[in-house]
Amino acid sequence: MNDDRLLSFLGICKRAGRLISGADTVTKAVNEDKAVLVLYASDVSENSLKQVLRAAREHNIPVLRLSRGKEELSYALGKHCGIICTTDTGFAEKILDLIN
Repeated sequence: MNDDRLLSFLGICKRAGRLISGADTVTKAVNEDKAVLVLYASDVSENSLKQVLRAAREHNIPVLRLSRGKEELSYALGKHCGIICTTDTGFAEKILDLIN
């Protein structure tokens, strides 16, 4: 995976308004069927992740663990976060392409 390109692209998603961050807001987006793909940093606590994973499983939303930690993800997005989701199918496809 080309992490630098991925992190840069996640920044583009955020600037486009198609990225949601934070466990509570991501869970809300999943429950409202707005989320298309959920991503989380490699060092996110299981406690923070539990509610997001449950909601994503119930709504059949794919969830991927990133190979980067919260610090790197936060730096790329300009705000402290460890759990994010995209609300756009095109962005989700490009993210999956960059990961694979």
